[in-house]
Amino acid sequence: MNKSARSRNLFSPRRLGVAAVVIAALAGAWYLWGPRGASAGDGGYRTETVQRGNIRVTISSTGTLSAISTVTVGSQISGQVTDVLVDFNSPVKKGDILARIDPSTYRAQLEQGNASIASARAQLAQAQASLRNASLDFQRKQDLADQKLIARSDFDLARAALDQARAQVSSAQAQIRQQTASVQNTQVNIDRAVITSPVDGVVLTRKIDPGQTVAASFSAPELFTIAEDLSKMQIQLAVDESDIGQIRVGQQVSFTADAFPDRQFKGVVGQVRMAATTTNNVVTYPVIVTVDNSDGTLLPGLTVNAEIEVSSRENVLKLGNAALRFKPGDDSPLAELQPEGASGGPPGAGGGSADMSQDWQALATSLGLNAEQKAAFDQALQEMKQRQAERAAQWQQNNASQQGGGNRLFGGGRGFGRPGGGGGGDPNMMAQMRARMRDRLNQQFTAFVATLSPEQRGKWSAGVDAQLSARRVTVYRSSNGKPEAISIKIGASDGTSTEVSGPNIREGDLIISGERAAAGSK
Repeated sequence: MNKSARSRNLFSPRRLGVAAVVIAALAGAWYLWGPRGASAGDGGYRTETVQRGNIRVTISSTGTLSAISTVTVGSQISGQVTDVLVDFNSPVKKGDILARIDPSTYRAQLEQGNASIASARAQLAQAQASLRNASLDFQRKQDLADQKLIARSDFDLARAALDQARAQVSSAQAQIRQQTASVQNTQVNIDRAVITSPVDGVVLTRKIDPGQTVAASFSAPELFTIAEDLSKMQIQLAVDESDIGQIRVGQQVSFTADAFPDRQFKGVVGQVRMAATTTNNVVTYPVIVTVDNSDGTLLPGLTVNAEIEVSSRENVLKLGNAALRFKPGDDSPLAELQPEGASGGPPGAGGGSADMSQDWQALATSLGLNAEQKAAFDQALQEMKQRQAERAAQWQQNNASQQGGGNRLFGGGRGFGRPGGGGGGDPNMMAQMRARMRDRLNQQFTAFVATLSPEQRGKWSAGVDAQLSARRVTVYRSSNGKPEAISIKIGASDGTSTEVSGPNIREGDLIISGERAAAGSK
């Protein structure tokens, strides 16, 4: 066989197929049993990097734009509309004529009233003449009665006639007043036939046309709606009961409207109303947002999507929430790690941990202590650490005696004060723990607090409350490929990242957010 023939046999399709299968098998074996460079390099963990930036916490809601003050103009009289002098969007001033109603019926009533007044005045003149005659007759009969020249009954009749004449005069005078009031009422109705604007503003709606009949028998019909001032508007938001506790008057609000998708508008929380509304077992509270609309862009009735800024933290350390949610499994080597300085002491003994000791030192430094105050603080802090160490040792001894050859009921779990515990638990229990810690701190720092001025004492008390109320979690930092547990404080969160702080965490730290599955695991 010549050389060219042997070459063709060597590269035949059959031999090439067999070689491909062998190469694929070797590659699979290398993947399954060969060294894993990526996992070996990072310890098999996913990480999040601690960054410096801003945290903006917002509450989202929807609402409707409206004028701050809207006035409905109606009619108090019935009649046919003769003129309508304004239309939609017409600017009006207070006192401007909006419409007129035919006053013919009321003018006729006015003429009738004037005639009744004239008749009543004539009756008054007649009654006054009768009164004068009755008065003279009474005087004559009184003189005759004194002289015993007439019977007593005639004198009594004269006095009765005088009283009757006086009553007729009073009746005629009352009739005049009654007719005068009726005329005045008719004049008022004639004036009401002219519909005027009660405020300066813009006509939003017009519900009448010339020739239409207005009937005001039981209630005033609505003719116009006037927005008093569209340069300032408001939004009524419906905020869920779980978020209403974070809303305060004066907070900034940003919102968008579908009519202007490329613009973002600003507002301010002006009122948090207590009139709750329940819809499908969901409780919401109305929040009123005031908006500056000086350019006239926004229109009443627009639906808006608003975000209320409840907290804003600038230039702070922040960490992705995935790292804060991570908890190692029971069989993970991370489960046995404890934060540096943690004593593994009893629940509620966190006031003496290393990170909180640094917090107390930072708080004391912010007070501007003098030498005497500094010495009192150092002594109190040292005594606190000593008592904490004694309690931790006693707790560990008692716990070891209860474990009984590997029982992890008390010591091996991830409960309060253990890695992964996260400071969670029953809220009532946590509140009781904080109260006990506060009482213990007050006792331990009594001598130090006595040296403080009233202003310093107020700052110290506020700082202690802030430290005890702070949320603390345990996270796992990857340092040079080796994991370690650290305790940090967490603050505001925007749903993606959370503010973190503490002496053990720095910008650029790699925090473990997950564990990769081991190679070849089933």
